[in-house]
Amino acid sequence: QVQLVESGGGLVQAGGSLRLSCAATGQAFSRCAAAWFRQAPGKEREFVAHISGSGGTTNYADSVKGRFTISRDNAKKTLYLQMNSLKPEDTAVYYCAARRLISTNVQSEYDNWGQGTQVTVSS
Repeated sequence: QVQLVESGGGLVQAGGSLRLSCAATGQAFSRCAAAWFRQAPGKEREFVAHISGSGGTTNYADSVKGRFTISRDNAKKTLYLQMNSLKPEDTAVYYCAARRLISTNVQSEYDNWGQGTQVTVSS
């Protein structure tokens, strides 16, 4: 099992930037694929980005491609999401997730979740 704690959310104006962090404890984080998902008010939780255990492979939702960057520091057991050029439609609770083996954009495949961090983008 991996325990995950997100931080870095907040209120930002449209066009601004935020960096989310997700600190992991427990089993070897470097053997876990990881991802970010988000849930906007009144909507279902959706995929944002995922990354392989080594960090060598990443994948993004079309809605964030070119604006968001997922990365990880396995020595620090931390996952990151750099969010640039933020839009009001990026407002959501952002969750990090982890699973053994390969990364995927299917949230049901992840069995370790953080509690979420709120990101609010004002227009």
